[in-house]
Amino acid sequence: MFCIVSDELNFCCVFQTLHNLMETQNNVTEFVFIGLWGNKKIDLLFFFLFLFCYLAVLMGNFIILLTITCSHLMQQPMYYFLCHLSLMDVSYTSTVVPRLIRDLAAARRNISYNNCMAQLFAAHLLAGVEIFILMFMAFDRYIAIVKPLHYMVIMNRQRCDMLMVLAWALGFWHSIALLLMVLKLPFCGPNQIDHYLCDVKPLLKLVCKDIHVVSILVIANSGMVVVVIFLVLVASYIVILYNLRTHSSAGRKKALSTCSSHITIVVLFFVPCIYTYVLPAGSKNKDKDISVFYTVIAPMLNPLIYTLRNTEMKITIRKVWTKVAHSGLK
Repeated sequence: MFCIVSDELNFCCVFQTLHNLMETQNNVTEFVFIGLWGNKKIDLLFFFLFLFCYLAVLMGNFIILLTITCSHLMQQPMYYFLCHLSLMDVSYTSTVVPRLIRDLAAARRNISYNNCMAQLFAAHLLAGVEIFILMFMAFDRYIAIVKPLHYMVIMNRQRCDMLMVLAWALGFWHSIALLLMVLKLPFCGPNQIDHYLCDVKPLLKLVCKDIHVVSILVIANSGMVVVVIFLVLVASYIVILYNLRTHSSAGRKKALSTCSSHITIVVLFFVPCIYTYVLPAGSKNKDKDISVFYTVIAPMLNPLIYTLRNTEMKITIRKVWTKVAHSGLK
């Protein structure tokens, strides 16, 4: 390539040089997943299990989405956030589980470099948004129980919309920071990922340079953030439970039922995440086994936990689906 005096051509030359440099540092064009177990008989068994789980995730969360959006519940902040949580569960699971199901039945579990980076970005974006939604749901319950007289003023629809925009902005910042960090890393081979999805920690094990600094940045970006938010959530629920002493017996029972559902979801999602992202990348741990909890189990159980322990939700589900059935018969 000839570089002339023109600024435009000089820019092209610099870009081409950087592109060639990246190509020499990165010899990997695709990755191969090792998967969860590597045993064909077990893989076939879990193919049907994960297929059932994914269908349960779709059906359960779509029931919640349809029930809330087609009823008066959408006007209440708690169900507004629950609707968005169900949407995130469906979206997040769909970035991971369909490929996992396909790979369990496939002879070769390969993924291109670009698709791997896209999955990394999408999974962390959606998981990040879900984490902040769970935090806002705890904030909503805190205001409802600690400051009930000011609840409708504080948690108005405009503020709920602003909180959702904030959740997406923070989730995007988290995921784009991780993506840019990984894109700068050289992969010279081998290309086998000891996992069933493209995540930052298994990818770091394939980098052909020292990763101590990058591991610290990953722990700061993901691990410490998850720990801090989890501690904030725990503290908020402790304050909520403390303030329930002044409520009536019926009000206390209703609030405890709602908060216990939230606490169950928080524990199911955050504890495995903390285990996965707080430990350094080089350590020997069961990341891929533990990650099943927040990629499959928690999204599948969310609808059950929020409906079986919520009388108002159960009544509304019956009303909405009875109405749908009657309109279908007509």
